[in-house]
Formats: sequence, C-alpha cells, structure tokens
Amino acid sequence: MGILWLLVVGLVAGLIARALVPGRQSMGLLMTMVLGVVGSFVGGFIGSLFTRRAITDMHATGLIMSVVGSIVVLLLVQMAGRGRRIHA
Repeated sequence: MGILWLLVVGLVAGLIARALVPGRQSMGLLMTMVLGVVGSFVGGFIGSLFTRRAITDMHATGLIMSVVGSIVVLLLVQMAGRGRRIHA
C-alpha cells in the first residue's frame, strides 16, 4: 500500500509542479509521476534539513514538500536541457 500511495502522491505533486512552472514541459503521465516521486524524495531531504524527521516519513507537509521538490527538479531539468536545443 505504501508504494501505491507514493505513486499517487508523486503523480499529484508532479501535476501541480508542472502547472506552477512556466514554459512547456513535454512529458507524459508516467514521466510526470517519476518527476513527482523524485521530487518527493528531494522535498523530504529539504524537510529533513529543518526537522528531525527521516526523509521517508509521512507527515502533513509531505505533499507541500513533494511539490516544492518537484519544482526544484523540474527547474533543474529545464536548465540542463537549454544547452541541448537544436535550432533549424
């Protein structure tokens, strides 16, 4: 049940992050879910820097930090992809 919950929270966090970050993100639902799951771990790491909780602890601010982590990951991916564009 924990893995299913992680995937659902990851999908929701990824969708919210994609809605908040300006610009076009060309990714499907699976990559949005991966973005959210990775963002959940990044958000958990950021949250653990300020509290004594473990990265994987479930708590009330988990979705908020998942969205924050997803935004950070999405911005990093966008910055890394800027140099790879091919202009025709």
